[in-house]
Amino acid sequence: MGNLITVGISDLKIASGDDILITYALGSCIGTCLFDPVSRIIGLSHILLPTVSACPHDTNIYKFADTAINELVRIMKANGASVYRMSAKIAGGAQMFINSTNRIGDKNRDSVIASLNLLGIKITGSDVGDSYGRTMECHADGGRVLIKSINKITKVL
Repeated sequence: MGNLITVGISDLKIASGDDILITYALGSCIGTCLFDPVSRIIGLSHILLPTVSACPHDTNIYKFADTAINELVRIMKANGASVYRMSAKIAGGAQMFINSTNRIGDKNRDSVIASLNLLGIKITGSDVGDSYGRTMECHADGGRVLIKSINKITKVL
């Protein structure tokens, strides 16, 4: 078994071989897993907000969907992946507070989808919305993604 690599909030990482990328606490945040089946490189981004324009003085480009996904693709390409072979699986985007009118989970989801569409990356699996948190586990040895939540069955994307 490979390494278990944790991706924090407003963070991203890549892996290969039999390594596993994992991120916790996907509430309104979105986890975006990209996989190139030929190079067998996998990447995972845990975004907090939809666009950098929400916080123009924040320098953490991993925090925002519109900058993190581009950076994840750049890093994966620098390590041998091809954007033309990449597919995406996404999770999170929940409405964690029932009385909130902010709908940040929906905004995060929409921004991630728009960013992937601009890059021509097809979404092949998703588990988004509702009102519960998720853990996302991405396996480099084939691109399998597991979604785990309290009191829910594990989903395979």
